[in-house]
Amino acid sequence: MSKNVIEKLHHAFNDYLITTFGINSTRAQACEFTLNVDEARQQFGDISSNAAMLLAKELKRAPRDLAQEIAQNFSHPYIQKIEPAGPGFLNIFLSVEALRTLTKELAEQGIEFFKTIPAKPQHINVEFVSANPTGPLHFGHGRGGIIGDVLSNVLRFLGNQVTAEFYINDAGSQIDKLGNAFKIRCMQVAGQDVQLPEDAYHGEYLVELAKECIKTHGAQVLEKPDAFFAEYAKTHLLERIKYTLNKFGITFDNYFSEKTLHEQGLITEALEIVKKNGYLYEQDGALWLQSTAFGDDKDRVVRKASGELTYVAADIAYLKNKIDRGANRLIMTLGHDHHSYVVRLHAVQQALGLGQYPLDIILYQLVKINEGGEQVRMSKRAGKMVTLDDVIDAVGSDVARFFFLNRKADAQLDFDLNLALTKSEENPVYYLQYAYVRTKSILGKAAELTDLETIGPKDSQYIGQEESLLIKKMVSLKTLLVDIGQQYNTHTLTYFALELANLFHKYYSQHRVIDPDNINKSRARLLLVKEIRNTFELILDLLELSKPDRM
Repeated sequence: MSKNVIEKLHHAFNDYLITTFGINSTRAQACEFTLNVDEARQQFGDISSNAAMLLAKELKRAPRDLAQEIAQNFSHPYIQKIEPAGPGFLNIFLSVEALRTLTKELAEQGIEFFKTIPAKPQHINVEFVSANPTGPLHFGHGRGGIIGDVLSNVLRFLGNQVTAEFYINDAGSQIDKLGNAFKIRCMQVAGQDVQLPEDAYHGEYLVELAKECIKTHGAQVLEKPDAFFAEYAKTHLLERIKYTLNKFGITFDNYFSEKTLHEQGLITEALEIVKKNGYLYEQDGALWLQSTAFGDDKDRVVRKASGELTYVAADIAYLKNKIDRGANRLIMTLGHDHHSYVVRLHAVQQALGLGQYPLDIILYQLVKINEGGEQVRMSKRAGKMVTLDDVIDAVGSDVARFFFLNRKADAQLDFDLNLALTKSEENPVYYLQYAYVRTKSILGKAAELTDLETIGPKDSQYIGQEESLLIKKMVSLKTLLVDIGQQYNTHTLTYFALELANLFHKYYSQHRVIDPDNINKSRARLLLVKEIRNTFELILDLLELSKPDRM
């Protein structure tokens, strides 16, 4: 994949630094070369670099003098001028030819413009949601779900093999507890006077499921063994979870059953490896993982004195299994209350001798739903929203996805229900989709005019400085996607989408796109609008939001 104008310019700049000042390529690459897409700072050029400030000490030069020398001696056909600024910054102004070439590249390459070819494509396992199949998804699960889903989309776009995975906790005491609660609900529906234990699952969803079960199988179903009720409830609740996720636009490549780890002897196999590595010991009849050797605050029980395996045992086997299935990079999204789990999981990884595989865990903060400035109290009895289904049904999948993502993962998210229900430009999703629809409307009108019905790359020759900011903003998406793939800051894609929409709305209000008296300029601006439409389409696809034809 060929380099674009900015990448070629950056390469030429680094070559100049290496040749002129005798530095190595690593040092040159450490120098910033940042595209300026800040609307309020366009007077500081199109690209800024701190090269003079970064290299001044080792070259024993004053940063300002070094910046002056670079500005005077480095030249390129894509550069109009270079100005030293402040203590030694370099402000680089692009030539009109650079803008026109960038526009042509965007037109010719389409979404391929934004792709990168990884030096070594990775097989990445992204695990997210992984809610216990003991009830419907809580609205807070939507946040971890959208972070993992969009991250998976971006990582795939960047050329990696990605497995989006849901881990089903379908083994252990919580499933027995679920089965017991469900059986009691069935008994109640059948008319028996029996009460749920205090620590049982009390959700109304089990009453509804019990009614379905009794209706289908009759009261004689109560003669079935306890295992039937656990399996019935788990299966139906998992199907409900899958239905909700599908409605939310999330499709997993794999639903992995914890039960298989037990049934296939994978836990025993993994524990043998940890034992061989010297990180298992017995004490008080129990088997322990020496996780304190890797920074954990205490060692963890793997097998209780009763012989029952703990979650840690399953975690050890599951982590190994991901690697055994071909993953060479692991990512997980978890709620903020799993902070200690992060340390434990890294200890498990080290104990298995798998520390060479990157393991990154994204912790996301709580979600609060506000209505009219007041926090919605999560009470099903009071008729308030409590499930992810409720949120999706109330505001729609598009709005729910965008709102859940539109804030940094480690910051608390306040979901404004009134704003989410607003059908105006105040609603960011409406604002974004309106910008997209506007591009399509403009192109549709142009297609009706003989002189403007076919627009192509050659029309880039009439691009002017007034199109500069929009062009640079689109180009910067490539760097942003790479950054998301490395830093997992998926929220920045929603920020970018709104910023591009804002720039486009402003441009449209200030410049006439279709001007019958200036066909050449109209063709250039229509080419720009076409590229903006294509960029919106890519973003909406990565976010998995709908692309409406009209609003």
